[in-house]
Amino acid sequence: MRLTNFFIVVLILISGTISAQEQILGKWKTIDDNTGKERSIVEIYKKGDKVYGKIDRILTESERGNLCTECKGEDYNKPIEGLVIMKNLKKDGDEYEDGTILDPENGKVYRCKIWVDEDDPKVLNVRGYIAFLYRTQQWIRI
Repeated sequence: MRLTNFFIVVLILISGTISAQEQILGKWKTIDDNTGKERSIVEIYKKGDKVYGKIDRILTESERGNLCTECKGEDYNKPIEGLVIMKNLKKDGDEYEDGTILDPENGKVYRCKIWVDEDDPKVLNVRGYIAFLYRTQQWIRI
């Protein structure tokens, strides 16, 4: 009987870990900080034990086909649609952190942390850091 209880506890713990990961994975709609308008769809996916995010689609017709002219290195002049903007995020409790996020508008790379909002699981908090300064956006699950 004890062995059965042990397996039940293990299954519950594993399912909790899987559901936390599944909450963060998928497609999220970004909102422009200045205008409040929908901007793009970012797909968050897992590769190995890390999480990444790429711009799946630009929602503003006039911005489709734009290149990342401000980006550095291998991302320079790549199409913004399809660009991997979140890299190497590692799970830490209910958050993913220690990765980076790229702002294609200015080519800057920031340290990044993301987590699903505890009050609304359809909201993803995305925080970019420079030293002790940070900015948090809220993305909406689609």
